[in-house]
Amino acid sequence: MKPIEALLRRKIGLDAASVGSSLIERTIRLRMKHLGLGKPEEYRHVLATSPAEWNELVEAVVVTETWFFRDREPFNALAKLVREERPPAKPLRILSVPCSSGEEPYSLAMTLLDAGLPRNRFTIDAVDISARALERAQRAVYGKNSFRGKSLEFRARHFTEIPQTRDYALRRAVCDGVRFHQGNLLEEKFFAHRAGYDFIFCRNLLIYFDRATQGQALKVLHGLLAPHGMLFVGPAELPLVSGHGFAPANLPMAFACRKAEARSRKATLRPPPSALRPPPAPVHRAPESEMDVLIKARQLADAGKLAEAAALCESHLETRGPSVEAFYLLGLVHDADGDPKAMDCYRKALYLEPNHYESLLQLSLLLEKNGDAEGARTLKRRAERIQNGK
Repeated sequence: MKPIEALLRRKIGLDAASVGSSLIERTIRLRMKHLGLGKPEEYRHVLATSPAEWNELVEAVVVTETWFFRDREPFNALAKLVREERPPAKPLRILSVPCSSGEEPYSLAMTLLDAGLPRNRFTIDAVDISARALERAQRAVYGKNSFRGKSLEFRARHFTEIPQTRDYALRRAVCDGVRFHQGNLLEEKFFAHRAGYDFIFCRNLLIYFDRATQGQALKVLHGLLAPHGMLFVGPAELPLVSGHGFAPANLPMAFACRKAEARSRKATLRPPPSALRPPPAPVHRAPESEMDVLIKARQLADAGKLAEAAALCESHLETRGPSVEAFYLLGLVHDADGDPKAMDCYRKALYLEPNHYESLLQLSLLLEKNGDAEGARTLKRRAERIQNGK
């Protein structure tokens, strides 16, 4: 199977370790069974000669799970920036990559409309490698799995319920704000003719790449971003961008960065959301007066100083005792550095607080990366129940 893994890495940047070699092998064997093939060598030959089969394999291995307003803070930050920083006469340009089945770019369009930006003052380009995901996105009809969490007030404003199926159709005013394209971020001159985006959302893609491919992707994103634009990445990805021409924007929990040479605007910082939530078990929670240490550790991590951030977290745990926030933050730091100790940190946080939403999500990503798909699904279901208040 290794040559096929290498082919996936070379063509779409997929690091087998990120989803698990066992998952890739199962997928390949299912495709072989479908084609009536008995040997991987035969399947490799088919891949080399059949673009259609290559597309089938890509469709089977790419991760497409998403939902509307997944992680609210980046969208809140975008709305705030648009209201406070954007010159009203200048049209706004946004790129969403990968866009999957459309939930993210449509969430961006709803955010801008709700922030008072007229439809003719923005354009959103949404790109994905999956033709099937793009078909679903352009159809713009969604079931209950696309609506998660307690804050679903946007659904009444922007969707029309289909009584026969209990699905929801997105209204035309939002659909018209998004243009969908099939493409691969790692292709030569990807979208080069469209450079100059004010905002780029590329969240939870880099974690599926090895370090070399991450660098390649960040080089492309850097070229696509306007001089004073902003790139939004996933929670575990922000430390990865340092050293690739980006610097943290220090927007609270938005995981955003600017081009390093353009970083001149002021921003505020607040503790991670887990530090702000009401404590269900005070014996395990770090007192508010101690949060300055964890804030400093997060600042170091956001600046790419992972070793210093880890040392500060470990010192905090040694002097202050077990803390959900410290274990979770230490897990994020190890995660960003590719250190397997991240899994142990998330588990310790969950031991102290079994319903710690962020730790459940991060640990599920790690389990999925290591090939434990069933364990990952179990944790995601737990996180979903917590988010839905069940």
